[in-house]
Amino acid sequence: MLAITFIFFLILARLFYVQVVWGKELIYKATDQWNREIPIIARRGLITDVNGEILAGNTTTYSVFVRPRAVKDTEYTATILSGLFSLDVNIILEKLKSKVSEITVARQINKELVEKLVSYDMPGVYYSRDNSRNYTYNETLCQVLGFTSSDGSGLTGLEKYYNGILSGKNGEITYTTDIVGIETENPVVIYNEATAGNGIKLTVDIDIQLAAEQAMKKVYLSSGAKAVSCVVLDPQDFGILALVNQPSYDLNNVPRDDPETLNALSRNVLVSDIYEPGSTFKIVTAAANIEEHLRGNNQAFSNSYVFNGSRTRTVDGTKIKCWSSHENGKHSNQTLAEALNNSCNPCFTDIALSLGSETFYKYLQAFGFGNVTGIDFNGEALGMLVPQTAVRDCDLARIGFGQTVAVTGIQLACAAAACVNGGNYYTPHFVKGIVSADGKTGGNFSPVIKNKVISEKASEILRGMLEGVVTEGSGKHAFIEGYRVGGKTGTAQKFEDGHIAQGKYVSSFVGFFPADKPKYLALIIVDEPQGTYYGSAVAAPVAKEIFENIIKIKNIERYQ
Repeated sequence: MLAITFIFFLILARLFYVQVVWGKELIYKATDQWNREIPIIARRGLITDVNGEILAGNTTTYSVFVRPRAVKDTEYTATILSGLFSLDVNIILEKLKSKVSEITVARQINKELVEKLVSYDMPGVYYSRDNSRNYTYNETLCQVLGFTSSDGSGLTGLEKYYNGILSGKNGEITYTTDIVGIETENPVVIYNEATAGNGIKLTVDIDIQLAAEQAMKKVYLSSGAKAVSCVVLDPQDFGILALVNQPSYDLNNVPRDDPETLNALSRNVLVSDIYEPGSTFKIVTAAANIEEHLRGNNQAFSNSYVFNGSRTRTVDGTKIKCWSSHENGKHSNQTLAEALNNSCNPCFTDIALSLGSETFYKYLQAFGFGNVTGIDFNGEALGMLVPQTAVRDCDLARIGFGQTVAVTGIQLACAAAACVNGGNYYTPHFVKGIVSADGKTGGNFSPVIKNKVISEKASEILRGMLEGVVTEGSGKHAFIEGYRVGGKTGTAQKFEDGHIAQGKYVSSFVGFFPADKPKYLALIIVDEPQGTYYGSAVAAPVAKEIFENIIKIKNIERYQ
């Protein structure tokens, strides 16, 4: 009796385990054996510009699958599939003879091919709807938007960064089959609808973007440069209005078969690559100096201060020269405004050394140098800043005029924007808000302020000086009659393998307007222009062209 009782409870325990503990897993396995699924790919969310213009949309396409066990005539099926989709018939035949449950034959094919496929009525061959990404403006914003994989997942750019928002949730069609995957005579079909992804609305204005692209393509071709880049942002909240990198590529014809070329062309160099900025960095040095003077902490600047007229400085045995060859002429007896106008390096050496490493680094770190800006984009570079504990006077002197420091384009643009907008440093961003899949609901993101870098008064003084650079100084080629434009030119020698690369320069200009209340700021970078290489001659005219087009696009009235 004890033995019988023990066996009874043992069986009962086993029954409980199978039915309750193991039951869900067994049901899942059984369901998987007598059901087959055809995926329904969710429509990817739209990417639009700030005004709702579609930049990245979808075209309905189809995927084709084969379940080898359900195929009745293997050779016939392989012949038809290889002919329809331009595939190797032997490879298809080999896959059809394999023991795998399902193979994918083709993705993102058009409706006409699917209709031909259906006309052959081949058992074991199925198709389902997927989506192909379509980019309205081809190569426009190619390094920003990025592209997707064959299965619709974001691989680069904003497509990757916001993939979780854009991708949606796939659905499926489920139907009953026998053990080898052949549909039953009266299959039970269950349709689980896909959920489309949400869209993102960018801060980018496509009209400004196209204007910037036109101007940058022109200088790219005329200067013979290795590459050119431009970012236009709103200095009041650091929203990116336009971003251009040349050379570029067509988003609707991505060179996937050439990974090296694709990697080079798809890099958003303004975010991912660093360079030595040269004289455009003097904006930051001047800002720090003005602010410290206003606080009574530094005497290197005042409205009446006159810099030492010598064109050279020697620091730690290193001679720092001015680009002007006049010993006591053009660049002698300068105020800070005149030093900015003339872009005189020794004057900014004086400022950096008078500030000292502790004070100067306080500003450099507040402006975000040596750190990421936090822009909503993958692969942002940190830049390079000599650690404060290791910086020497000769390093500090050179940092003052934009050498011995490396920045990303977006870092410099943001720093300049903070200098002229009243001293507010925001997190730069491409996306303004999220839009629901039906386009009816959505919300905008609020700008995120990171630092107060200088006071409103210091910013006002600096704006006036930088306007003088355009009206009287090296930035004259950015001057627009009837409009107040400010800016700073830059011409930096390139370093390769730790040495100056002879004959290789980076020409740049950072400009903004209206100078009294900036709404638009542009950074222009021309890498290795041939012939004329000064930023004043190469980059400043490009900013002028972009600003003139913005004036037309936005119908901005002349200054009264």
